[in-house]
Amino acid sequence: MSQVNYNAMSDADLKQYFLQHREDTALQAYLNRLNERPRMVITTPDDPDFDTKIQAAIRQQIQAKQSGKPAS
Repeated sequence: MSQVNYNAMSDADLKQYFLQHREDTALQAYLNRLNERPRMVITTPDDPDFDTKIQAAIRQQIQAKQSGKPAS
């Protein structure tokens, strides 16, 4: 069996691969990739503007998805 280069795959390709090859270690590679990314903190639960900030972040994600650009 040949080795699969997970690093050469896009996120979408890697996700599709591990869904089709559940016995493989692709899931762990995908999760490792996601965990290596920095996480942006939008707000905290005790923030009085929590709902507004969450809604704005969701709108930003939707707009980025519609325009084909990654959200910042």
